[in-house]
Amino acid sequence: MKTLDVLAAVLLVVGGLNWGLWGAFQFDLVAAIFGGNTTLLSKIVYIVVGLAAVYQAVGLRAIQRRWNVATASA
Repeated sequence: MKTLDVLAAVLLVVGGLNWGLWGAFQFDLVAAIFGGNTTLLSKIVYIVVGLAAVYQAVGLRAIQRRWNVATASA
């Protein structure tokens, strides 16, 4: 599972960088690499990045346990 955690984290970084480039320069790196934001490959990348975000959000507690990360107590 740690491999999936790392893959999801990498995909979230890719998504974050893409959004940062879009916000700062209105440049979509995924679209530039794959020939437009409506191409099949671009859509697949967008979907996979979105699934990685859902995976991280839903499994945050389990991921912290797997990686032995202590959660902050309120």
